[in-house]
Amino acid sequence: MLHNIFANVAESAGYGEIKTPLIEDLGVFARIGDATDVVTKEMYDFHDKGERHVALRPELTASVCRSFAQHRPTPPWKVWYAGSNFRYEKPQRGRYRQFDQVGLEVLGVDDPDLDVEVIALGWEFYRRLGLTEVNLIINSLGEPDDRARYVEALRGYFAAAGEGLTEQSRETLQRNPLRVLDSKREHDAPCIASAPTIAEFYSAEAADHFAGVQAGLRMLGIPFKVETKLVRGLDYYRRTIFEFQGSTLDSAQKALGGGGRYDGLVEALGGPATPGIGFALGVDRTLLACDDEGVFCLEPRRLDAFVVDTTGGVEAVAITAELRANGFAADRAFDGRSMKAQMKLANRSGASVAVIIGSDEVEAGTVVVKPMEAGIDQQTILRNDLIPHLNELKDQ
Repeated sequence: MLHNIFANVAESAGYGEIKTPLIEDLGVFARIGDATDVVTKEMYDFHDKGERHVALRPELTASVCRSFAQHRPTPPWKVWYAGSNFRYEKPQRGRYRQFDQVGLEVLGVDDPDLDVEVIALGWEFYRRLGLTEVNLIINSLGEPDDRARYVEALRGYFAAAGEGLTEQSRETLQRNPLRVLDSKREHDAPCIASAPTIAEFYSAEAADHFAGVQAGLRMLGIPFKVETKLVRGLDYYRRTIFEFQGSTLDSAQKALGGGGRYDGLVEALGGPATPGIGFALGVDRTLLACDDEGVFCLEPRRLDAFVVDTTGGVEAVAITAELRANGFAADRAFDGRSMKAQMKLANRSGASVAVIIGSDEVEAGTVVVKPMEAGIDQQTILRNDLIPHLNELKDQ
C-alpha cells in the first residue's frame, strides 16, 4: 500500500520507475565522499570471485547518477524508485542494517521551482498516507565555494572549542567539520548552538536560489522551518537540503527522510556536468510513524470463502482456483483434515461462507454453501452456479 501511494504521487508528476543493482562497483559509492561515515564505516564492501571490488548499495542516488552517466537519457530525467539498502551500524528502533527506501531524482534542471516540486511531492506523499505529525525543515549549503569557506570557519571554531566537544565530535572534526553539526550528544549542544551559520557565507546567487525555494513553498501552503544547522549525511549535497521529521519518533531517529540538490555528482561519476535534486524516504521509520498515528489500523481483508473438501483435496484445488480467478478471496485446508477440523479452520479464517464438497456433492454436481454467520441456513446449489450465487450474496 505504501509503495502504491508513493508510485501514484511520483507518476502523477511525470516520474518513471527505475531499478538499480543491489551490488555496484565500489567506486560508485566512494564518490559519496571519503569523509562520510557511509563510506568510511558503514558500507559493506568485498571482492567478488572476479576480484572486483564491489559494495552492497548503501543508498540509491549515486546508483541513479551512475545510470544517467552511463546511458545519457535526455534531460530532464525524472525517476522514482523503491528498494533495499545496506549499512553496517548498530541496529535499533528505526535504524537497521537492511532498510528500505522510496525516493525520486531529477537530473538536468537547475531551477528553484524544481526544488519546490520535489519537496512538495514528498509532502504530498505523507499527506496521502494520512500522517499529520510531520515537520519539514530546510536549509541551503550554498555554492561549492560558499560551503568551502563555511567548512573552514567551522573547523577553526570547533578546534578552538577543545573540551567543549565530546571526543567523538573531535574525531569527526578531523574528517568533516559539517558532520559535527549533526551530533545529538547533549555535551555538544551548547557549542553547536553558537557555531557560525552557512547563511553568513552565501553568495548572491545562492541566496537568490534559496529565497526562490522558500517563496515557492509558501505559495503552495507547505509549512517549513529554516534550520541553519541542518546538514545531510553525504558530501555531494549543495544548495537546497531538506528533511522530513516525525514528531512522534525518538529525537535521535526522527528523520523520516530527506534530500537536496547535488549538482556535480553525475560529473564525478564520469558523466557531463548535470544538476540534480532528489530525496529518499525511509520506509521503516515512516511505518513506525504510521503506527504511532494509527494510520494503518485497518481490519485485515476477510476471506469471501473457505473451501471444505472431504474428498481428499482434489476438488478443493479446482474450486479455490475458480474462486480466486473470479475475484473472491478464498482459502482451504490441507493435509486431508477431517470435516470437523476443516470447519474449525473455516470459522477461524473469518470467511463469509464455507463452500463444502464431499463425495455426494461430486456425484450430484453440487456444492453446499454455508454462511458462517449464525442463524442463516446453508444451501445446496449446482456447482456451475457457485460463482453467480456468491456474487448475489455479496450484493445483499
